[in-house]
Amino acid sequence: MKYDLIVKNARIPMMNGNDTLLTNILVKDEKIAGFLVDVDGIEAENFIDAEGNLVLPGCIDSHTHYMDPGFTHRETFLTGTSQAAAGGVTTIIDMPCCSSPRSVRCVSSLNEKIDAVSPQAIVDFAMWGGATGEDVREGNLHNIKEQADAGVVAFKVYMTPSVPTYNRVTDPEMHEVFKVVAETGLAVGVHAENFAMCDYYVNKYKNEGRLDGPAWSEARLELAEKAAIQLGIAFSEETEARYHVVHMSTGVGARLIGEAKKRGLKVTSEVCPHYLVLNAPEAMTEYGAMAKIAPPLRTKQDNIELWEGLANGSVDFVATDHAPYKIEENKDNDEVPVEKDAPGMNIWTAFPGIPGTETMVNILVSEGYNKGRLNLERLVEVLSKNAAIHYGLFPKKGAMSIGSDADLTIIDPKKEWSIHKDASFMKNKYTPLHGMKLTGKVVKTVLRGTLVYEEAAHEIQGKIMVKPGFGRYVKRQSVQELDRKIKFDNYRAIGSDFFNNVHKKNINNVIE
Repeated sequence: MKYDLIVKNARIPMMNGNDTLLTNILVKDEKIAGFLVDVDGIEAENFIDAEGNLVLPGCIDSHTHYMDPGFTHRETFLTGTSQAAAGGVTTIIDMPCCSSPRSVRCVSSLNEKIDAVSPQAIVDFAMWGGATGEDVREGNLHNIKEQADAGVVAFKVYMTPSVPTYNRVTDPEMHEVFKVVAETGLAVGVHAENFAMCDYYVNKYKNEGRLDGPAWSEARLELAEKAAIQLGIAFSEETEARYHVVHMSTGVGARLIGEAKKRGLKVTSEVCPHYLVLNAPEAMTEYGAMAKIAPPLRTKQDNIELWEGLANGSVDFVATDHAPYKIEENKDNDEVPVEKDAPGMNIWTAFPGIPGTETMVNILVSEGYNKGRLNLERLVEVLSKNAAIHYGLFPKKGAMSIGSDADLTIIDPKKEWSIHKDASFMKNKYTPLHGMKLTGKVVKTVLRGTLVYEEAAHEIQGKIMVKPGFGRYVKRQSVQELDRKIKFDNYRAIGSDFFNNVHKKNINNVIE
């Protein structure tokens, strides 16, 4: 047999998860066809030399707002998926809310969005479905089953306001959504902040004259997330719906999810890289509105506790909540105002959102794997496998198995570099991660056996190797659920120094 591609000298995770094997990956018809230690005499159309670098199953960013169609002054699907490719992400899952004139809340609006973005896609993409308070009030919850039948992976609701075309749910409206989504077997992804508490304290601090960056974090207080998560757990227990906390920002949230899992409830959570490596007092003082997100950045202690949750399983995987805004006048549309730092804008009126897809994998490799916070098995789970299972894409995606899509993320784990906002495919070039020093970098990204991104030697920015439209829409393959075990073994594997100095003091709070 002549193969389409052989990826040579690939260092892949072994079956036990924490050891690696230097091998060659065979690709045929866009699928992984086998592994051979020796490929002398084996024919292939193309070869990629991984040069002994670490090769993971193609990574997944399961929470993006690529703002297309309708808000393309912020991002386009082309710029968004280009960032994904450059960051080693081979599949993204886009949210239903940031589309105009219609958000994705029915099959026809779903198809409109797929048709609009497909010609731009560099990497593969799946879609979230949507449900709002308006859908409850107007009797449109039948759209939930119809979207599920059309292949969406989960459903998103907001407890706090989103864009005008995607309004929030009240507590009873969220309960109604839980009951209907439970019938599909899919998860409800909830932006978990108590609206009344956030609204009260934002107005209180505004009236007090607070204009400093950290005021945003203090107003969207930890208790607002804690109360929201507790309510979601109660709704899940009562309805048997799968409850997923998106972009969880607090250590107490991780503990609540862990305890609910111990009781056998259908609860899961995700964390964003910025909640692992940034804190509000420092980042919001330095970057102000450029670090404004919702939920907000928290404390260094929350950083520590969220790493713990990611290691032990109370946090299931990583996603970015990638959501950039316009930062410059005359960028491409004079009629659209600057949304982050326009004259007269302050921390309360600036839009909340930052980019993240391009840096997610690199941060987890550098600050997680290389620093001993995550072992290799857990790194694969939180970047690839678990999101694929949770959203019903496994083993087509998120696996390095024979028959899986030949999606590969090739990482030089020793490369030292710094994040630079201008060395990016972002349309609006800003990030509170600017200047962060990392060890470990994505150097090549392979999607379905085709090289889609390659780092360019001696150049500030790498190269996208395929034309727009190469990426494909991927429907949910099946309904799948992650196990809900809290894993003590991950603590034993994350590195004795880190464990002794950082984790031990909190271990009794989260481990049976």
